[in-house]
Amino acid sequence: MATTPKKAKPQAPKQRMASRRERLRAQGLRPAQHWVPDLRDPKVLAEIRREVAMLSKHPEDAAIDDWLDTVRDPADWS
Repeated sequence: MATTPKKAKPQAPKQRMASRRERLRAQGLRPAQHWVPDLRDPKVLAEIRREVAMLSKHPEDAAIDDWLDTVRDPADWS
């Protein structure tokens, strides 16, 4: 009588993540952590607004905007 192979026991999340990291490293990748502003935080949003308002008052604001319009290519953003 033939026996069917038993299903492998599911791995714990820690084991799954370790396996994933091993596969990624085998592909020549390494982990990196990026910290970005938390846009859900009202204090962060207030600080961004403050900085933008301050930058908009810069005496060369119009010249900088013109330069940005010249060098940027919105087609590259997609």
